[in-house]
Amino acid sequence: MAKDKVQAPKIETFADHHVITPPNTLKHAVRRVIDRELDDPVARAEQALANLSGEFKTWMQAECDRLAAAHAAIVKNGFSPQTRGELFRAAHDIKGDAPTFGFPAAGAAAESLCRILDHAPDLDAIPADLLQHHVDAVQAIVREHNTIEKAGVANELSSRLRGIADEFLKAVNQDRPDHLEAILAPSIAPAE
Repeated sequence: MAKDKVQAPKIETFADHHVITPPNTLKHAVRRVIDRELDDPVARAEQALANLSGEFKTWMQAECDRLAAAHAAIVKNGFSPQTRGELFRAAHDIKGDAPTFGFPAAGAAAESLCRILDHAPDLDAIPADLLQHHVDAVQAIVREHNTIEKAGVANELSSRLRGIADEFLKAVNQDRPDHLEAILAPSIAPAE
């Protein structure tokens, strides 16, 4: 195969500078298409997401079951690196998946639970009710999601849980200013 002739760059000289324009060697790799042949990957992705949307409730329910099982293990056996890790991962997965699946308020409640597990200096000192309320809130938000009137309640519930969690974390981290700064940072979970 013969190699194409190498083109030299075009150099324009001015009084105080030079403009060097390299040759367009990719010109032969471009193919013009007509409008009806255009592929819109964003539209394809949105269509694929729409096709899967019927499964979102089932997937979120499976994530809620995983969260409840992780919490039940802590209630039964207490905190260990394994039980803490499983509860954190379950809440973290919900935090990430919930907005995509149409459950942003559940994501906010799950983020609040993650913050508690991240910033509490003594996991055994976390009030059992605080953990239970977070798990119950995520489950209720997912379960009652189809009732449009509940949307305001879900957001309010998530917001109040975050406030209670922040107050707890401020109290237990008074002597840890580096953690207080992270605790006082605004939420990164998407909100409606």
